[in-house]
Amino acid sequence: MTGTHRRGARELLALLLDEGSFESWDTRPVDVRPGPAYAAELAAARERTGLDESIVTGAGLVRGRRVAVLACEFGFLAGSIGVATAERLVRALERATAEELPVIAAPTSGGTRMQEGTVAFLQMVKITAAVAAHRRAGLPYLVYLRHPTTGGVFASWGSLGHVTVAEPGALVGFLGPRVFEALYGEPFPAGVQTAENLYACGLLDAVLPPEELPAATARALDILMTPRGEHPVPPPLPSEEVPDLPAWESITRSRRPERPGVRALLKVAADSVIPLNGTGQGEAAPGLLLALARFGTQGCVVLGQERRSLAGRPLDPAALRTARRGMRLAAELGLPLVTVIDTQGAALSREAEEGGLAGEIARSLYDLVTLDAPTLCLLMGQGSGGGALALLPTDRVVCAEHGWLSPLPPEGASAILYRTVDRAPEVAAAQRVRARDLLADGIVDRIVAEHPDAADEPGPFLHRLGAAVEHELAALLAADPGRRIATRLARYRRLGLP
Repeated sequence: MTGTHRRGARELLALLLDEGSFESWDTRPVDVRPGPAYAAELAAARERTGLDESIVTGAGLVRGRRVAVLACEFGFLAGSIGVATAERLVRALERATAEELPVIAAPTSGGTRMQEGTVAFLQMVKITAAVAAHRRAGLPYLVYLRHPTTGGVFASWGSLGHVTVAEPGALVGFLGPRVFEALYGEPFPAGVQTAENLYACGLLDAVLPPEELPAATARALDILMTPRGEHPVPPPLPSEEVPDLPAWESITRSRRPERPGVRALLKVAADSVIPLNGTGQGEAAPGLLLALARFGTQGCVVLGQERRSLAGRPLDPAALRTARRGMRLAAELGLPLVTVIDTQGAALSREAEEGGLAGEIARSLYDLVTLDAPTLCLLMGQGSGGGALALLPTDRVVCAEHGWLSPLPPEGASAILYRTVDRAPEVAAAQRVRARDLLADGIVDRIVAEHPDAADEPGPFLHRLGAAVEHELAALLAADPGRRIATRLARYRRLGLP
């Protein structure tokens, strides 16, 4: 890792935590009864590092917020994990769960401690179970991968973060390159096991130098640890009458290149934003934005289709798998989910078909309509086909005045019905795709006016939309969860019936 200083566990914690706030949770390591050679290695590692094991655990403050920390020390037998190390890790995770603290994990390790054999290898199971229990409690688990992180550590508690970032240039991978070369007689391909490559592959959410870690951690926790107490019912927002324009007028306006999208919404109306990246399973998804954000005092998970720039390509299976990652985050952390629809439709290609596009739309619908978390959809512009449908079935739907929703672009529907695209305006009117008709049909709940077009007044429009988001989230959080979910299901059960 060229050009990067390798920080030890204590140095990293001093950088991350508020000065003087660290409280050690470490007690004497359990006795693993080492043989003479291993005992000598342990003694030398303790002498060299001043630590009694390869992991440091405890609690401290990050910008005034108490957190639990787990930090590996690579200088202690390459940060390897044995029975005593794992026991210390698990006890710290259990204590963090009991005290309802978020966990910041900072592994750097060669993996399992070979001196302890198979029993050390199996310690990854109990560490994983402890992380799972912490996550099931609705508590954030954030991971910072340091150079190097390999083997069982990467394949267990290093890969289970709600948010996962790595330091620049870090070697991160399952198989250590020296092991690969010893086994196969050739070097591992260059550039694969780097933080930057894993980010490009959608496996990491960011690559950040250690100096940026305190601020990034504080921003993430401000969103993830939004107070879960009582939520007052907000006063109703004033409603605006929108003009009775033809559907084709809205469709034409929704396609203007200058029209603001989800990134502009977050920039203007959100108080804090943490972008996330990809599926976490080796797929990047430029067609869908995934982020943690805060509108007013309320944190949420945002899934947004961004029609502008290269990210505006049709939704492919990876984008929908990224969306489902966001749904899981919202459910596990107890955060509201906000979906933003602005798409010309799902991808139509061989790659999309072979990648399981239809199945991903179905699974997105399944996950979203049954999600325990409060859900809100913003129909910001184009709402075409299965790409729009996959993010629609929420508790509440807010529509921009020139937003619209249809089974296909009107030109496609016209071609099916009349074998020409020339009757698209007529078809759009007949299909009742515009915001006014969607409101009348019970598909949307609120229209945010445009004066006369969001592309001409992006700032004021986005502020109005942000106010609607904040209001709707507060109302959803104040509702009884069981009644809210029942109302959602009943809404779509009776849609279109007389």
